Amino acid sequence: MDQDIIGLIPAGGKATRISPLPCSKELFPLGLYPTSDGGLRPKAVATYLLEDMRAGGADKAFIVIRQGKWDIPAYYGDGAMLNMHIGYLLMNVPYGPPYTLDQAYPFVQNNIVVMGFPDILITPRDAFKDIVSELKSTSADVVLGLFPTEFPHKWDPVDLATDGRIVKVEIKPTQTSLKYVWAIAAWSPAFTQFMHEYLEHRRPEFETGNAREIIFSDIMQAAIDNGLHVRGVLFEDGSCLDVGTPNDLQKALQTLYSV
Repeated sequence: MDQDIIGLIPAGGKATRISPLPCSKELFPLGLYPTSDGGLRPKAVATYLLEDMRAGGADKAFIVIRQGKWDIPAYYGDGAMLNMHIGYLLMNVPYGPPYTLDQAYPFVQNNIVVMGFPDILITPRDAFKDIVSELKSTSADVVLGLFPTEFPHKWDPVDLATDGRIVKVEIKPTQTSLKYVWAIAAWSPAFTQFMHEYLEHRRPEFETGNAREIIFSDIMQAAIDNGLHVRGVLFEDGSCLDVGTPNDLQKALQTLYSV
């Protein structure tokens, strides 16, 4: 049976790096899009990610929000504006983005998942198509989209072996010789199950206050350590820009609105 490709977007953050904002950071206007009557309208930043997921084969997506971010479902509705079916889930516990994503477990556990962050802009715009193709052709458990950056210490760079496997993920290192960072992912039901069970196993540590907030790269490294097949697709001429930081937001605005 063919598996659906489902987009999964964590949107439970508080945008502390660029606050205060008059709206959820996922809806920050960045660029313009043409309307059917020939006009132009502001384009919400998360729309880029949804469009990229759609180009990668996902016609369904779940956006996981927290209490108070009701402007996101109010804006995107059922997804018709993007020719997608969009559903919304509420995050349950504030233990980190992986727990936010795990809210979708009952809805995505038997399908291919593509995941990205709504405040990160990537090129090429068809990158999801390539990582899904790699996932299917290699029977990998996870495939990460890798991009060059001048500032790997701001990201989570990866050690990519010559055979395409990822052997290590470094989490915002103060110094590193690694040049490529991951910004998007595609994974199989096997990884969805691994993440769900791993998070359930770790939950008591958080409930007793004995653990720091967990991030997605922690899950990636745990998957590697437990023998899952994690691969990378390198977009040597691509780019990734985190508009959730003031400097990169300014850079994106200058690029998109330059004449």
